[in-house]
Amino acid sequence: MATLAYDCWLQCARGCDGRYPVTQVIYQCPKCGGLLEVQHDMAALKQHSGAEWRALFEGRTRTNQWPYGSGVWGKKEWVLPALDDDHIVSMYEGHTNLFWAQRLGTELGVEDLWVKLCGNSHTGSFKDLGMTVLVSAVNQMIASGSSVRAVACASTGDTSAALAAYGAAAGIPTIVFLPRDKVSPAQLIQPIANGALVLALDTDFDGCMALVKEVTQDNSIYLANSMNSLRIEGQKTVGIEIVQQFDWQVPDWIIIPVGNLGNISALGKGLLMMHELGLIDRLPALVAAQAERANPFYRSYQRGFESLEPMHAGETVATAIQIGNPVSYERAVKVMRRFEGCVEQASEDEIAEATARADLTGMYTCPHTGVALAALFKLIDRGQVKPSDRVVVISTAHGLKFSPFKIAYHENRLPGIQARRPNPPVQLPAEAGAVRDAVQRFLDSRA
Repeated sequence: MATLAYDCWLQCARGCDGRYPVTQVIYQCPKCGGLLEVQHDMAALKQHSGAEWRALFEGRTRTNQWPYGSGVWGKKEWVLPALDDDHIVSMYEGHTNLFWAQRLGTELGVEDLWVKLCGNSHTGSFKDLGMTVLVSAVNQMIASGSSVRAVACASTGDTSAALAAYGAAAGIPTIVFLPRDKVSPAQLIQPIANGALVLALDTDFDGCMALVKEVTQDNSIYLANSMNSLRIEGQKTVGIEIVQQFDWQVPDWIIIPVGNLGNISALGKGLLMMHELGLIDRLPALVAAQAERANPFYRSYQRGFESLEPMHAGETVATAIQIGNPVSYERAVKVMRRFEGCVEQASEDEIAEATARADLTGMYTCPHTGVALAALFKLIDRGQVKPSDRVVVISTAHGLKFSPFKIAYHENRLPGIQARRPNPPVQLPAEAGAVRDAVQRFLDSRA
């Protein structure tokens, strides 16, 4: 496959005139204030057929040739083609496995059910896919003499972990704004261990977001939240990877939990790019799943996406999507209007039970994946998802990050939730008879 010159730039998502280099410190359109998007030279990319692109991506899968072994940088021409390979900061993210949820699917009557385990990544979440792109771009900016001295983000946990890890790998200082006492211990210790300045603030995520936007008005501190379109470029590869793992066959449904709405925007962008460049001939239905206590996107969907009405996000076990004013709302609406699909919500009880039910079939599910699974259960009950459909649920983080939630569930300590599948440890004296009795009771219960 001949090498061509490819280009990309930043452009207003609302359609305003003006192009800006991807290495410019800019996040919003100077004319209207809308978010920017990375636009690619599609005419140049179309010089190759869909078959040629598929062959190129297949040939790079898991190669040791830098940087193409990464699930993101193996698609470099579609991400940031002009970035110098020497400035790429990668941990060979991506290539996470598709788990065939055979037993759960059989229980549900949808046997072609799969879970994309994005949490099987370096920092334990899908945020690695976007952060490799953003930190690599910053690395090149600094090498080219930019005034950027540090990178900062507001986070409910996973973004801060990814930023701190990639920043540490590049030697770039990182600053994270966290809502105090609202992230799990595993999420809190990750940026601490990687040397970030961790600011635990007396506010929620939306308050942290407002503060980090104010602080990063000084262009020496670069904003790393998903309103920064560079993150979207890495995260969009998850949809491409899913299709590739099915030998380039498109699933019928992809369900993803959403909060700040960058991930659904990215998922849709990658799939639309595949369609335009001829790698696939149809699009899946997309489902965005929200926690009922933090559901501004669901409420907007119920009104036909007439407008976004920010809300104060209530406490939810799905802490990473406890967001009431999503910054990527406009981008997400554009995506949802291009795909057949819907926005669904899940109550706290539905989230906890979906998580526990999945775990009993071999998974170790984070509560956000529980939101997506609970949405799936509703779609099946309503007959929207058919028994013959191929369904992919995107698991955004590893369940080990949320073990305190799981412990509280099995000890029946989650406020307002009555655990229906608890499995606490059995406390016994160290006596063979007591052990035999407990084992027999367990086996009888499973008979």
